[in-house]
Amino acid sequence: MPTAFLASYGRGKPVIGVLAEYDVLPGVGNGKTPNRSDRDDGVKSGQGCGHNFFGEASVGGAMAIKEAIRTSGLPGTVRLYGTPAEETVVGKVYMAKAGLFDGLDAVVEWHPGTKTGVRNQPGRAMNNFTVEFFGQAAHASADPWNGRSALDAVEMMDYGVNLMREHIKPTARIHYVITDGGDAPNVVPEYAKVWYYVRDTNRKNVDKYYDWILKIAEGAALVLRTERKVFLITGVHEYNLNRPLMEAVQRNIEEVGPPIFSSDEQEFARRLQHNLKVDEDGYDTAIKPLADVPEPVSGGSTDVAEVSYIAPTVGFRVTTAACHGTETGVKGAVVAVKVIALTGVDLLTDADLRDRAQAAFEVSTGGRPYTSPIPKDQAPQLPESSRR
Repeated sequence: MPTAFLASYGRGKPVIGVLAEYDVLPGVGNGKTPNRSDRDDGVKSGQGCGHNFFGEASVGGAMAIKEAIRTSGLPGTVRLYGTPAEETVVGKVYMAKAGLFDGLDAVVEWHPGTKTGVRNQPGRAMNNFTVEFFGQAAHASADPWNGRSALDAVEMMDYGVNLMREHIKPTARIHYVITDGGDAPNVVPEYAKVWYYVRDTNRKNVDKYYDWILKIAEGAALVLRTERKVFLITGVHEYNLNRPLMEAVQRNIEEVGPPIFSSDEQEFARRLQHNLKVDEDGYDTAIKPLADVPEPVSGGSTDVAEVSYIAPTVGFRVTTAACHGTETGVKGAVVAVKVIALTGVDLLTDADLRDRAQAAFEVSTGGRPYTSPIPKDQAPQLPESSRR
């Protein structure tokens, strides 16, 4: 991927990976106000969940680990991974398939959030794919009997999937958008395209539902006398939690402490919450305790999960939400830098921690090597602008 990068320092083992994300979302650019407002620079894209701070703090943490290696003379290597396109759950999938995470002893990642604490829930595995249908155009009034509607095939597929929902587990999530449904009502659409996400709490169920949906697409194509083409854009596992690393990061979060916000910053937060019609509690300044067992699955999917099946991986959150263009967010990012740095020093100096993390990893993976959900020879889809 042309916007991915890898920076490395040091030599020998242990090899510590730090993940940095820096992608944006269309249509969520906002001014530095607690209400919806356009940015002064007119840019419409923005940070829906703080990947600007994610990238910056990960760089800062990796630089701190580099300094620890340089000044201490300890053996070890730090690798900083620039991983684009997480919002579409793509970047790390293709980087993992290319073997870029092989040889790591441990991986640290963080994410801006509304609370401060260790990640302790695995999220959902997912397949992200498109189905295109190809029919025959005809005038919808004068000559409809000679048309074969690709849009009808999409709608029949969607109808079949919606009937399927009654018979899937409540942990599953299936959602879609029709990205191309024709050009004009009076022309039978010869081409149509639908984009699907299929999720569940484990990879096995995702594979099962994906195969089921492909059969529904095949049936729709047969009924409407159309051809179809399926493209699996990306696929991910659920996050593979690593308890020894989680406990180490929890200790470091407690050592660093949560970000401290001023009264003006808390007032900004309460005004924001008022506008969103949620509890007006301000920014959360507590540290979330690490529960003894994983928390119930919530939220979506992440391509960090692929890394977690290649090497022991740990993630954490720091309160920065809704302040990604302000000094408030910087405070949370600085906390993240310190936690990454302390965790890196732990991994450099504590062989027992590394051994316990690896043992937990072997148990959770069953000793099986990582297998990418996407076809072996498939390259990522890139916008035309990035191919130049």
